[in-house]
Amino acid sequence: MSTIPRAGRYRDAFASAEFRALFGAFVVSMLGYVVAGLALTVLVYRQTRSPLLSALVFTATFLPYLFGGTLLSGLVDRVPSRRLLVGCDLGCAAIVAAMTVPGVPVPALFALLFAMSLLTPVATGARGALVADVLPPDAVVPARSLLRLVGQGAQVAGYAAGGGLLAALPPRAVLGVEAVTFTASALVLRVLLARRPARGGAGGSLAGDSLRGVTRVLANGPLRRVLLLGWLVPFLTTWPEALAAPAVAGRGLPASATGWWLAADPVGTVLGELAGIWLIPAARRARLSAPLAACGFVPLAFFAVRPPLVPALVLLTAAGLCGAYVLGLDQLLLDVTPPELLGRAYALNSAGLMVTQGVGFATAGALGEFVPPDLAITFAGGTGLVVVALCRPPRRPAVRPVPVAPAPVHRAPDAPAAGAGDGT
Repeated sequence: MSTIPRAGRYRDAFASAEFRALFGAFVVSMLGYVVAGLALTVLVYRQTRSPLLSALVFTATFLPYLFGGTLLSGLVDRVPSRRLLVGCDLGCAAIVAAMTVPGVPVPALFALLFAMSLLTPVATGARGALVADVLPPDAVVPARSLLRLVGQGAQVAGYAAGGGLLAALPPRAVLGVEAVTFTASALVLRVLLARRPARGGAGGSLAGDSLRGVTRVLANGPLRRVLLLGWLVPFLTTWPEALAAPAVAGRGLPASATGWWLAADPVGTVLGELAGIWLIPAARRARLSAPLAACGFVPLAFFAVRPPLVPALVLLTAAGLCGAYVLGLDQLLLDVTPPELLGRAYALNSAGLMVTQGVGFATAGALGEFVPPDLAITFAGGTGLVVVALCRPPRRPAVRPVPVAPAPVHRAPDAPAAGAGDGT
């Protein structure tokens, strides 16, 4: 029977019953993560009356990614995907439940937040590898796009929902609600995902195995180039966001305009990714990744003339539209990564992305102490063009290597068969 080529659209991902379960659980857990962070921020402020400590709730989530993505990534291969994802959700539920205990001191709250954030890159690696297992290759890129859109949309919906809950409930009660959402996500995954064996992992210590995996990932030249471009571009594209407040104040505008400034790039990013899936043929996305990444820096160069607010918002939105370059990087990462390293690569990619964005915020802020914000944004644009030229990703292989045949899937009585509903 001939196989009809897939177009690489969102409907191809949603055709899989297992991906629908994975997607639904991720929506629930992401909302829980965002609302829990908001509730914890309010709780820390009420206990300390310190703006600095309450702000550190957000910044403290960056550092654990570095440790989780490097020292714990071996779990992606050692533990079956379903068990690992369920365990991460139940771990988050237990940690958030511990935050609800009256009298927990602020240092302990930060320690619990650190522990919860350690689980995120591990879950990301397991989820990425599982998506590649349950979907045909051309559906993986739109599936990862959908998961990214969930992450972006959860910021808006989560803060809105969290604000509503905090208006009616004390912060500890809101944290209790979020413990239930993590548990619900775990239940969905446990019931609706098929049981698969572990991908296989080396013996010895977990940290040693994880670090060896990181070394193998970074030793792969084509894969390293894809990862570096995926880290360095966001490192620089965060600068307009990091400098939003001084840029708005420097234009003599009210603080409320900062919200418009901060919203412009994410709106463009969402629209760009949707357009990339709908308008760019799957076969061309990888080839367009570097040109689109470079085009995203061109609007930043126009900040050299210090544009008024409305033109600045147009430029930031235009820069966000070029965020469709990540679709091509997703395809390239899938193409150049050996199957046995896929989970490790996704975990490391998640950790590197969060860390470089955090460093990008700090670097932009430090430079903003010495130069006007518009000049710093212009510098980011010019530097970004150089980075794309130096880290240009490898060409997509003409023929994707055939992966090793997967081990037999042991299906639980209450779970769908592997690939059920994906049209294969």
